[in-house]
Amino acid sequence: MRFKPCLSVDDVGEIAAACRAAAATMGLAVTIVISDDGGHVLRLDRLEARVSTLEAALGKARTAAITRTPTSSLAERVQTMPGLLTMSLTPIGGGVPLMIGSDCVGAIGVSGGTPQQDEEIASAGARLLSTLNAG
Repeated sequence: MRFKPCLSVDDVGEIAAACRAAAATMGLAVTIVISDDGGHVLRLDRLEARVSTLEAALGKARTAAITRTPTSSLAERVQTMPGLLTMSLTPIGGGVPLMIGSDCVGAIGVSGGTPQQDEEIASAGARLLSTLNAG
């Protein structure tokens, strides 16, 4: 039997706080979704963001979790593989998988800024996970 790491409630709270701080520094109203490794919501923070950001952030988190890759890399692949659009994926920057070694433990999806800003906010949470894991 194989055992793998998973996110705790405290981990999720700290990751969300890092994302919120990054969004505040950038002056952005965003929605932040943190999911488990299957793309199921563990936490959702809507920071005065438009309603439309909710579904986008959910889709980005789910996509990053199930593909184990940042959604920005999928956005680039859609140009040469348009069939990706038929797979219920959200290939727009702003989704980042949460990895511990080779194990995906979840993902972060952010929506409300540009795809690059969303990914920067999500990456702040992913960086925090690496410091939690180092300790």
